[in-house]
Amino acid sequence: MLHRGLSTLKPQQQQQRCTRGSAGMRLRVSAVASVPKQAPSIASTNGKVPSNMTPEVAKDLYRDMYLGREFEEMCAQMYYRGKMFGFVHLYCGQEAVSTGVIRAMRKDDHVCSTYRDHVHALSKGVSAREIMAELFGKKTGVCRGQGGSMHMFSAKNNFLGGYAFIGEGIPIGLGAAFQAKYKKDVLGIETSDSVTASFFGDVPATSHNIFVVENNKWAIGMQHTRATSGSWQDEEPHIYKKGPAFGMPGIHVDGMDVMKVREVAMEAVARARRGDGPTLIEAETYRYRGHSLADPDEMRSKDEKAHYAARDPIPKFRSYMIDNSLMSEADIKALEAEVMEEIEDSVRFAEESPKPEKGQLLENVFSDPRGFGIAPDGRYRYELPGFSSGTAAVS
Repeated sequence: MLHRGLSTLKPQQQQQRCTRGSAGMRLRVSAVASVPKQAPSIASTNGKVPSNMTPEVAKDLYRDMYLGREFEEMCAQMYYRGKMFGFVHLYCGQEAVSTGVIRAMRKDDHVCSTYRDHVHALSKGVSAREIMAELFGKKTGVCRGQGGSMHMFSAKNNFLGGYAFIGEGIPIGLGAAFQAKYKKDVLGIETSDSVTASFFGDVPATSHNIFVVENNKWAIGMQHTRATSGSWQDEEPHIYKKGPAFGMPGIHVDGMDVMKVREVAMEAVARARRGDGPTLIEAETYRYRGHSLADPDEMRSKDEKAHYAARDPIPKFRSYMIDNSLMSEADIKALEAEVMEEIEDSVRFAEESPKPEKGQLLENVFSDPRGFGIAPDGRYRYELPGFSSGTAAVS
């Protein structure tokens, strides 16, 4: 598939660009300015390592992807052992998107996730211990055990949450992007140039925002081609083509290639940081498990799964690092062992952590505790003996 991008200019500068569709027919694509440079494919770098792909960067990218994959595999084990409850949506197969985008950002940048949020949180710097404890419903979890799988949040890491509803995090991400722009344009804080990346799936603008569509080809149990409205004259819907209609460039990228994703993300981040506007990135990827761990995954064919399994981004990048002398086989094995120990440690930490007290349910409900209302004796309910510990009668 061709990787086409559109960059934003004023309406009077818009031009029509022709490209060839999969069926060989000539398509008229409304473009705004020129096509951004394409990211190098792992398979097509002609033996040359990009100048920004240092051994340190390669190690960071591989470690992050490997941590994300093995953490999710451990989550599956813990779920089936009854350590986790509710819906748990795993990210296996999509790691190149999270790593490629988030590791291209700064610590002071913000990320908004979806209900498939564990790996986004890991990439943003939330510890494996905090995430695993949250999944176990423990007090030491990143949300003190009250968020669970779909609602991770970490203020210190500028991770603005996982959201269960489709596209729910987008307005939150817009708010984070707007505050950065407001601080710079209105308050005159020149150093305010943080960027926000909002991740969402294939079914649902301010200057400092990047919109990342993780198109894993399936909307729960419905194929992407049936679940998403088509783009003009295309046999399949292309979400990235919707970008120009909202005044932003739309870029399609191979979401199974961490180098391609990273290159596109770096351009989008730089564009946003300059104040040149948002970018819509459609990363075409694939999840290796069902929609959630409660999904028997019977809708997808064996051939389709095998096709994407052969494109697994982790072993592909592993081979690339060895072939280009970025890391040795021995160093990679040592790194993998270190990651596995970190994951094992997160499980031990979660197992040994205390459960939340009942009274925690009454915290962070109202900014003013008087919101709990007035008791029959005329006092505020929060003043009742035992209320803060969750033992008072609450009608």
